[in-house]
Amino acid sequence: MNLSIVIPLLNEDESLTELYDWIVRVVQSNSYSYEIIFIDDGSTDNSWQVIEDLSAKDSNVKGIRFQRNFGKSQALHAGFKMAQGDVIITMDADLQDSPDEIPELYEMIKNEGNDLVSGWKKKRYDSKLRKNIPSKFFNWAARKTSGLHLHDFNCGLKAYDKEVIKNINVHGEMHRYIPVLAKNAGFSKISEKVVTHQARKYGVTKFGISRFINGFLDLITIWFVSKFAKRPMHFFGLLGTFMFMIGFFSAFYIGLVKLLRLYYYYTPTRLVTDNPWFYIAMTTMIIGTFFFLAGFLGEIIVRTSTEVERYKISKTINNNL
Repeated sequence: MNLSIVIPLLNEDESLTELYDWIVRVVQSNSYSYEIIFIDDGSTDNSWQVIEDLSAKDSNVKGIRFQRNFGKSQALHAGFKMAQGDVIITMDADLQDSPDEIPELYEMIKNEGNDLVSGWKKKRYDSKLRKNIPSKFFNWAARKTSGLHLHDFNCGLKAYDKEVIKNINVHGEMHRYIPVLAKNAGFSKISEKVVTHQARKYGVTKFGISRFINGFLDLITIWFVSKFAKRPMHFFGLLGTFMFMIGFFSAFYIGLVKLLRLYYYYTPTRLVTDNPWFYIAMTTMIIGTFFFLAGFLGEIIVRTSTEVERYKISKTINNNL
């Protein structure tokens, strides 16, 4: 199979048929063998019925329905597991991503040797204050943190080699930083393509202001995981040892000064426990011990943990796996 087109959605029943017709027109004109995988992330409108109707007339349409809303990352994870194409293309269901980009994206993966191609919506129709300016900040932070020089990490329109999606684990809200996950998994041929951004035709955006707070926290998580996921003791153990040694030598210095004053200078001095710096030193030692234990427990978890699904599927359509 040439193409798997993975489309996560939430309450997009008005746009699905038009999007399907557009995709089919493009892929059939290029003679691709294909599958279209719709992942209904707990829609409360008529989206699942539309997917069932489309699959009834076209066996290339496949569907996954979640029991409730679990998030876009979980929807992509489920779609990636089902996908069988040599090239996987993701896009949003709101018609803001143009299926006319599919042939060029396919060529960039299949014939130009890219592992991942990320869309760049250079000209956008979103609100500058609510979306564009915060997105520019997060893209800047992601570039500085990851070392990837992409302009739009969060663009829903992306193309992947099959090996990429089978070797990354998208969860939480990590869909914003899939290129970073791919890089951390060892895929280095990551590029971008300027794509058309279309004004929303139906419905409203499903993301509020919390997406920016979550995006920033996810960026920190990705940075930490990329460096220390397999060796948490290297971070917590080092930090804990450093803090413990500071506290230990501080307490030793306090005790040594007291002894010198008593037995060498014969100077009366207050009790060690009356010195506030003694408690600062003890607190630092205790915190350092906790950090060390956190690293030790992290090592145990890494070595014994097994992957569990972070979503529940209620129905599937044309699932051949």
